Amino acid sequence: MNILESVRLALRALAANKLRSVLTMLGIIIGVGAVITLMAAGEGVSVYIEESFQGIGSNLLFVLPGSQEQTMSGPPGRVSGGGELTNSDVEVLRDPVRAPDVAAVSPEIFRSAIVATGQRDMMTQVTGATPDFIRVRNWVPEIGSFINQVDMNSRARVALVGKTVVRDLFPDNPYPLEQMIRINNVPFRIIGVLEEKGGSQFNDQDNTVVIPLTTAQARLFSSRSSSGEYTVSAIMIQAASSDRMDAAAEQIALILRERRGIDFRDEDNFSIISQSDIISVFGQITGVLTIFLGAIAGISLLVGGIGIMNIMLVSVTERTREIGLRKAVGARRRDILLQFLLEAVTLSLVGGVIGIGLGALGAEVISSLVEGFRSVLTPQSVVLATTFSAAVGLFFGIYPARRAALLNPIDALRYE
Repeated sequence: MNILESVRLALRALAANKLRSVLTMLGIIIGVGAVITLMAAGEGVSVYIEESFQGIGSNLLFVLPGSQEQTMSGPPGRVSGGGELTNSDVEVLRDPVRAPDVAAVSPEIFRSAIVATGQRDMMTQVTGATPDFIRVRNWVPEIGSFINQVDMNSRARVALVGKTVVRDLFPDNPYPLEQMIRINNVPFRIIGVLEEKGGSQFNDQDNTVVIPLTTAQARLFSSRSSSGEYTVSAIMIQAASSDRMDAAAEQIALILRERRGIDFRDEDNFSIISQSDIISVFGQITGVLTIFLGAIAGISLLVGGIGIMNIMLVSVTERTREIGLRKAVGARRRDILLQFLLEAVTLSLVGGVIGIGLGALGAEVISSLVEGFRSVLTPQSVVLATTFSAAVGLFFGIYPARRAALLNPIDALRYE
């Protein structure tokens, strides 16, 4: 008997008990759907993180105060014990002779603060920045002007606001130029509205106010080092090109170690982290999380496979006389084995295909429920789920098929 005839017989046998076949496939459908949905969500998280960091700027290096252990264990931008970053550190890093691969330097100080108008108030992140902020962060005003050197020198109380701040504080005025806001009760005049960067409720980049760095240091926040110098939370540095980032990092480290008098045997009291390093770390975390979630969802596939084995054993028992009759007229063991294996694999594959559709629908539902997030359904996850579902059908169908093939035709014909 050829393979096509075996397929025809398998489909006819499954069609004879439609409800039972559908209920048997349900475990596979749910399992594949859950795997597809969770893997699509995990991939979406990876893409979201990568896009968020790429939206900050390109070819970026982050110089943070304190060693890597201090950076990971304490609040960002705040350390003690002489590891602070100061304005003097910023100036030496701008030297084109000693740091030829550094294209731009943007020091920043960031704090959470209450921003208010006469009628409304909100908590937001206030960033003290310099004119280089536009180039390094690739973030320009949609309307109005950015901070200039005159504002820096005079410590002007001027501010640029993000779109979220505009929507919350000025719901009837999308471009509130020359309007006044109070940051921690200090009045500031709005000179620009930043273009929308996007984000979600977890990380809203537009919930920000940008003011001159000198104003933030001298008039708004207490930001002096133990030696009396003004400090910054971080220094963002744009390398000349993507292939010169390692060279730029080495130049930065050499300059800061020399300036701080760090011996070659001592650990750095600052940290240099590249944009790609951060993306890679988060990618590894989300990758492990995706595999973990997929494995949990795969348990339902295992349960579905057990259901297939159970129903195939019932089918063998019900069709014992049919098996005996087919053997009596010349069917070989491998013909019987192939027929029951095909029935099990067909149940699994059809359930897998329906499960893919269910998983794609689940991914779309997650995207619609979480603002600013989209699930990513990859061909690899579809192939993996389909292959695994077929393997489940094959694995759990072997025992019932072998049991049917080994039946003695005389005993089978006598079976009542």
